[in-house]
Amino acid sequence: MQPSSQASLQQVSRGNGTLPASTSTTAPSSYGALPAGPSVAVNGQVNTVSLPALQRYDQNRPASAHPYTGVQSDAGGPASDRPPSLPPSTSVHSSPSHRQGTLRGYVANSGVSSATAAPSSSSSDDDDEEEEDEEAGVDSSSSGSSASPVPNNYDSLEGGSYPVPPATDSSKAAPPFGFGYPNLQPAYQQSPASRNDSTPSYSGFNPPGYQQFSQPFPTMSQLSAALGGIGGVSELEVEGLRPVNLLQERNILPPGPVPPPEPNLSTDLRKVNCSSDTFRCTLTNIPQTQALLNKAKLPLGLLLHPFRDLTQLPVITSNTIVRCRTCRTYINPFVSFLDQKRWKCNLCYRVNDVPDEFMYNPVTRSYGEPHKRPEVQNSTVEFIASSDYMLRPPQPAVYLFVLDVSHNAVETGYLNIFCQSLLENLDKLPGDTRTRVGFVTFDSTIHFYNLQDGLSQPQMLVVSDIDDVFIPTPDSLMVNLKESKELVKDLLNTLPAMFTHTRETHSALGPALQAAYKLMSPTGGRVSVFQTQLPTLGAGLLQSREDPNQRSSTKHLGPATDFYKKLALDCSGQQIAVDLFLLSSQYSDLASLACMSKYSAGSIYYYPAFHRIHNLPLLGKFQKDLQRYLTRKIGFEAVMRIRCTKGLSIHTFHGNFFVRSTDLLSLANVNPDSGFAVQMSIDESLADTSLACFQAALLYTSSKGKRRIRVHTLCLPVVSQLSDVFAGADIQAITCLLANMAIDRAISSSLSDARDALVNAVVDSLTAYRNGVSGLQPAGLTAPAALRLFPLYVLALLKQKALRTGTSTRLDDRVFAMCEFKSQPLRHIMRMVHPDLFRVDNFSEQGALHLNNCVVPQPQLLQLTAEKLTREGAFLMDCGSVLYLWVGKSCSELFIRDVLGCPNHTSIPQNMVRNAFITISFFQHLVEDRTESAFSYYEFLLHIQQQMSK
Repeated sequence: MQPSSQASLQQVSRGNGTLPASTSTTAPSSYGALPAGPSVAVNGQVNTVSLPALQRYDQNRPASAHPYTGVQSDAGGPASDRPPSLPPSTSVHSSPSHRQGTLRGYVANSGVSSATAAPSSSSSDDDDEEEEDEEAGVDSSSSGSSASPVPNNYDSLEGGSYPVPPATDSSKAAPPFGFGYPNLQPAYQQSPASRNDSTPSYSGFNPPGYQQFSQPFPTMSQLSAALGGIGGVSELEVEGLRPVNLLQERNILPPGPVPPPEPNLSTDLRKVNCSSDTFRCTLTNIPQTQALLNKAKLPLGLLLHPFRDLTQLPVITSNTIVRCRTCRTYINPFVSFLDQKRWKCNLCYRVNDVPDEFMYNPVTRSYGEPHKRPEVQNSTVEFIASSDYMLRPPQPAVYLFVLDVSHNAVETGYLNIFCQSLLENLDKLPGDTRTRVGFVTFDSTIHFYNLQDGLSQPQMLVVSDIDDVFIPTPDSLMVNLKESKELVKDLLNTLPAMFTHTRETHSALGPALQAAYKLMSPTGGRVSVFQTQLPTLGAGLLQSREDPNQRSSTKHLGPATDFYKKLALDCSGQQIAVDLFLLSSQYSDLASLACMSKYSAGSIYYYPAFHRIHNLPLLGKFQKDLQRYLTRKIGFEAVMRIRCTKGLSIHTFHGNFFVRSTDLLSLANVNPDSGFAVQMSIDESLADTSLACFQAALLYTSSKGKRRIRVHTLCLPVVSQLSDVFAGADIQAITCLLANMAIDRAISSSLSDARDALVNAVVDSLTAYRNGVSGLQPAGLTAPAALRLFPLYVLALLKQKALRTGTSTRLDDRVFAMCEFKSQPLRHIMRMVHPDLFRVDNFSEQGALHLNNCVVPQPQLLQLTAEKLTREGAFLMDCGSVLYLWVGKSCSELFIRDVLGCPNHTSIPQNMVRNAFITISFFQHLVEDRTESAFSYYEFLLHIQQQMSK
């Protein structure tokens, strides 16, 4: 009997345990109704369309009459129409410079890795930003087939996507995401996991239930014979399908970081393909049809890190930006040149003319070789856009700091740390001679600061009418940093002492944000809000909703008021992003406050129980975060669109943004630490193509005032065999996408539904593999090697603060964990979900790196289980944002003395903090979490096996 799929993560119906397609709240009706067209979910919020029962969504997502630009979404067909080949688009980053490649009639790229000549050039993220800044740019094209009229709104500026094809029968609409992916072609290459673990463990450890099955697994040759559809494929490619008995094979982690599967492409195409650190697909073999996708029971989606820091980035300055006349795809390494005058788009297959200017290669200084241009040699490039394609002159870098100065805030001591950090990094703020800054403080009143050049000292202006906030002197509160730098420094030096003796306990956060909006509206920019308590006065005031006995309840995971969301939408319309720093020891309703950042493309930082003296670990983290925050690259007034091969479509977005139209994300600010996720479906068969491509374009203004376009292109093979789908599964990308979907389900339905859906995702996929691929049924719980870590990662997800049950997790802690899953890039999410564990007291030269005549030991990655801990060792666990060091009672005194500066174990302080290493006694609890309703790994495997047998 097949296991029930009613609670599958890939489902959209709201039945018990099912995961909705998306779970984000919609914009209020005052922001305009979303035009009819392809359904798109935003963080779980989807506009209503006529689809099959399982794909029906509940709420309408508004398009946005953009307050700044007046942009309206393009009208589509009736709500019941679903264009069969309308690929929604969104911009995304891709990896640094790549080289040449050819495949199956695609352009032959010869060896140019980056452009360094006149019209184009290559720069790194650390190069001189005066000349080539890596921030956002806008889409432009001029001449030949790429020419387009000067746009009058952001949507036309970027170029839009496919024209809407005639309406088709709703039965062809995308089925529930992930329910079955088409069979893939030759299996993805995947490095075999090492099954030899030489790390120390307790001798004779064999907990009850670990059975030694005698039935042998098939060899590679036997497996290839059994899988007739992949005959002739190399053993390395077949490795992804190798059956692994999870109940018997215990050391399933590879010796190092888990590598992403390698797409089964030609060597040349692999060289020019986008980096997996930037652009990653859950399936590196794209199913040919939605029916095949449904059989695999795996989700299809993309994980994007579009603005990440790059060491090498080709920056191209040219009068001509070549794009497809139909779908507006940027020319890339995967197009086909029919001859020197024509090229075929790799997304919509239209034949376009090659502009005359494009015939010249600035690298070789030769004419007549368009296929050797840097745009065709690199899957990640950045264009400097023409001023003709700007809606207004590029804005300057503008920074406004909104600071809580109530009694509670002063007690934490954060104000001293903030002022000192900003003083140290004032000259490192991204920007140029036009950079502007301003400061607002608040308690029960709002305080503005006149920093006009020419004053002898800063002037404080107090507005006590918080019900009707006004700006006292609009022209002198946001000042040029270069001209008023001394006044800014004076203010930062005196600000902490100004409120030392305050007894004001109230917080008028809402009115302070309204004032910030009025200050920033003329230019746009970044608002940094520092808050230490629940807002208690004026607009947006909140009341405590946390009940210690109801911390798993869904009703408090959403906002208590729509004030912060409406304000965020207004901010987004004026190109203002709001970043929130919450430093609170008590409940502050982060579920409501977070909306100001979610919908304005901002960031959220959370420091529970922060105190300058009593919580040194958080103090160090706050200082490091501030330094990174103040000095990292930033892009202003950005938009992002993703395009994909005809036949594929995007239906759900995850991240912090505002959806301006069905496929265009508005990002008032973009930073290198933010990630995005999208869910996809297959609307039409891909049988006529052997490759599927995805392109992300990020248009932004750099901190130096240049409009830029960063373009990333990813190419993956299309396959027709179910075995190939499983062979190319990227388990880390799948885990991150499912985590986003589970967060949406928890908010819209219930935490238990989200957890059930995650478990059923494992059950369904392993059942599909057992029944549809191997045909081999050895005893135990069998998974393909590509999915061998799936149960482990899902179990780890169930133990995260965002999804764990019980009453031990505070509501704000849970909400922040959910926000991190929705906005962080893949690498950071995976480090949170499944940290790396190393033994650090017995380094050897085996596998060590030899750098500059120095030997750098490389510790072996250990299974994340308490079994690996010994009293004689010292172990380091890397959780991404924090490192934990556990020292056994019998650890070498030499190690303790050399590393910790203590004579022996008994002399180590319990709360010792040294260089970000924290010695704590509950490390074992972190390794093998035993919270309410949590399984051990082996118990979880038995549970999966039991569900599969039903």
